[in-house]
Amino acid sequence: MFFNSLAFAVFLPIVFLLYWFVFNKNKSTQNALLIIASYYFYSCWDWRFLFLLVFSTFLDYYTGIQIEKGKSEKSRKFWFWLSIIVNLGFLGIFKYYNFFAASFSELLNSAGIKVSPLLLDVILPVGISFYTFHGLSYVIDIYLKRIKAEYNFIDYSLFVSYFPLLVAGPIERATHLLPQLKVKREFDFEKAQEGVCQIIWGLVKKVVIADTCATYANAIFDHYPSMNSFSLILGAIYFAFQIYGDFSGYSDIALGVSKLFGLDLLRNFNYPYFSRDIAEFWRRWHISLSSWFRDYLYIPLGGSKGGIWIKIRNTFIIFLVSGFWHGANWTYIAWGFINALYFFPLLLSNSNRNNMDDIQLKFDFSSVKVIISIVFTFALTCIAWVFFRAKTITDAVLYLKQIISNREFKIEYLANDRSNYELIVMIALFTLVEWNIRNKIEPISGKRTTLKLALAIAAIMAFGTFSDYKEFIYFQF
Repeated sequence: MFFNSLAFAVFLPIVFLLYWFVFNKNKSTQNALLIIASYYFYSCWDWRFLFLLVFSTFLDYYTGIQIEKGKSEKSRKFWFWLSIIVNLGFLGIFKYYNFFAASFSELLNSAGIKVSPLLLDVILPVGISFYTFHGLSYVIDIYLKRIKAEYNFIDYSLFVSYFPLLVAGPIERATHLLPQLKVKREFDFEKAQEGVCQIIWGLVKKVVIADTCATYANAIFDHYPSMNSFSLILGAIYFAFQIYGDFSGYSDIALGVSKLFGLDLLRNFNYPYFSRDIAEFWRRWHISLSSWFRDYLYIPLGGSKGGIWIKIRNTFIIFLVSGFWHGANWTYIAWGFINALYFFPLLLSNSNRNNMDDIQLKFDFSSVKVIISIVFTFALTCIAWVFFRAKTITDAVLYLKQIISNREFKIEYLANDRSNYELIVMIALFTLVEWNIRNKIEPISGKRTTLKLALAIAAIMAFGTFSDYKEFIYFQF
């Protein structure tokens, strides 16, 4: 069930009405309804994997309690590592087993040892990377005595399986979401209105921007050997806006839907393409994942403490693991490695935290410098996105090589008989809108809300009618 589907347009109002008018007596009945709705939402993808979600939920619920009750450090460690190993084991089997088996067999074959790997014929359970990280952060926090174990199974189950964030985040923390689940929610009309506005804006990003860019980006990446330099550059830009509109659009919808139920989720995007350097980009892009790796991997490894080589080592580990988290393909690892290389000069010059303030432009030379920094950072990001989008590292390298070697800069018609002009104008307008609202969390709310909603809905209906691209990119992760 996609957020941009007719099924969800029916599902959401039903759950909303039941939540506020039938199951509104106390927080337990509200939470129970949301669990039922969440399990139904998840089972619409593949009901068989619902058992995996339930097992993961029970595992972390039980081990969390045992860790807290443990009378000795040995006992606490046993339950802690049991949860870690089982969680990562399931993630490894479903997501990475075939990758490692195929890569190892290729290595042996290249050495003259002929082997045929035993591969698993299973599909990746949707959302497994996200709900696994929910559970891991919960168990780690209990083990480090940052939080107490949750003894109410309904509350904990909802924390893991809450449908707005279940399949593509944001990756929530128990310290943020669980306290909200333990109190009865009262309907807040203003908050619900903000939620609707955020849902509509998320759909604009997905249907109008991401899906349209996907049509063009796919046509260019699929035929890159025959495309000229200008089209290939546009292809990289189109994919950059596709993945941003797709994923940040999903996050906006998730946050907006959650506000309808009186719950606040973590902000996941903060206008990342206006970043002045790569460090700022990663503070603004997929914030919940970046902060997760910072708190549960980077800092435990030593963080920025120690010598420069420790910092470099930890930085490269974080980016490589982040790349690998996205998928079982060498292209994702290459993407993470490239971002680590981008980060390297900032780390050496100790300037990775220079741009912590809000962006302000004035009519002076410093503003020119800011604009150049933003454009340069975006260009670097697009180069990295080529590796993220390409099927193989070879394809990514040849794509970039074609940009340099072709040296033709003219508008081309694509294989789907479309010109690039219209989309260039659309992206430019979208960028101007984003720039104007860059300090807002709910872009449509505020002055002239009715007019903004009308225009947004009209755009969604107009572009959605012709769109044949429905899936969200991050569902595969």
